[in-house]
Amino acid sequence: MTNFTPREIVSELDRYIIGQNGAKRAVAVALRNRWRRQQVSAELRDEISPKNIIMIGATGVGKTEIARRLAKLAQAPFIKVEASKFTEVGYVGRDVESMVRDLVELAIIMVREEEAKKVRIKAEEQAEEKLLDLLLPGERDRLDDDEEYNDAGDGAPRSIGSKELTRTRDKLRRLLRMGALDERFVELETEEMNIPAMEVLTPPGAEDMGLNIKEMFGNMFPKKTKRRRIKVGEARQILIDQEAEKLVDMDNVQQLARELTEQSGIIFIDEIDKVASRDGGQGSEVSREGVQRDILPIVEGSTVNTKYGPVKTDHILFIAAGAFHVAKPSDLIPELQGRFPIRVELDSLGEADFVRILTEPRNALVNQYQALMKTEKLELVFSDDAIAEIARTAAQVNEQAENIGARRLHTIMEKLLEQISFDAPEMSEQAVKIDAQQVKSSLEEIVGNEDLSRFIL
Repeated sequence: MTNFTPREIVSELDRYIIGQNGAKRAVAVALRNRWRRQQVSAELRDEISPKNIIMIGATGVGKTEIARRLAKLAQAPFIKVEASKFTEVGYVGRDVESMVRDLVELAIIMVREEEAKKVRIKAEEQAEEKLLDLLLPGERDRLDDDEEYNDAGDGAPRSIGSKELTRTRDKLRRLLRMGALDERFVELETEEMNIPAMEVLTPPGAEDMGLNIKEMFGNMFPKKTKRRRIKVGEARQILIDQEAEKLVDMDNVQQLARELTEQSGIIFIDEIDKVASRDGGQGSEVSREGVQRDILPIVEGSTVNTKYGPVKTDHILFIAAGAFHVAKPSDLIPELQGRFPIRVELDSLGEADFVRILTEPRNALVNQYQALMKTEKLELVFSDDAIAEIARTAAQVNEQAENIGARRLHTIMEKLLEQISFDAPEMSEQAVKIDAQQVKSSLEEIVGNEDLSRFIL
């Protein structure tokens, strides 16, 4: 695990997320505590549980982005679930343990990719030999040096000697590594799974059963090979992937993935306020409280059975989030409240924040649109007053309609650049400047009509 200090973690998050220093500090300490826990003695290590976090704030203020960037920084498996989806099928809803199973699946992918990188050099060597066999069909260095010619009595050679074969192979190897053969075609056999289409219906709480049945049937049907005529460059990549897959030990991958999930996994439970019970357990409130009680053992620490083996959730970090416009964190059942000791409130975003969001982060919206238009050889230039006007418009529409935070900027930018995006292929080699007047003229009618702005923006 990365051993960033809390200050370094906050600094990294600042590159992508504007403001929300309280939330950044909370997640930075939570991540650092994971590293600290690994340094303590083994008997005490298991006793230290993660300090789960509840983020309180309106939609679009950066709750999900903070959690996602944190997971990327920690190189940890991360999954986001909506608590409200567990109420969709009455009281039981979808099996809450599925969030852990999905997290393990992500960890398997991460570990398999990492292990494949370790064996890539060997896989490339083996793939290269197989590719040379395809380019140079026939005997492969089987003749001894002294059997260069098999004389039939008339002095004419009947087969190529091993020295000549080796020279030809080495020459092809050099050309292959230089990329000179990438456009040549070879015939390659690829495997295809011959499984008939089928739909497996399973009861709530048994989602993995459907996957296992499909895998079981998949093993029953023989693998079908298909000969394809493809370019050397593409064949090389296919062969490298095939050889890497053979070299990776999947039993080891599964064990490492389970450990990664248990020690570094992060589960982000959004819309936790939607399952908060408010009126003493009447009607739909029963379902909400039932979901909380289903989530509770996962957060407290339990063992979940997955198809890769049992996974303990004791040290998975849970980050819950919700707007809490109607409900309050205290409306959650006491046991669940106690499992989220850290609570941080995120600030609402205003006009000044929108200006920074448009320009400062590495993935700023302005940079994104400029990069998109650059693919059409079109230079898009935003003046400072244009950015200020976009921010002002977003803040105004958020006040008039629902406050959806920074997501409003996406809607406004799309509407503003709709015509330019459409005409871009015919406007190549040009520079288009967006100023405040153009922003006003493009959005004035929509913003001025409140009903229209609710509908369009």
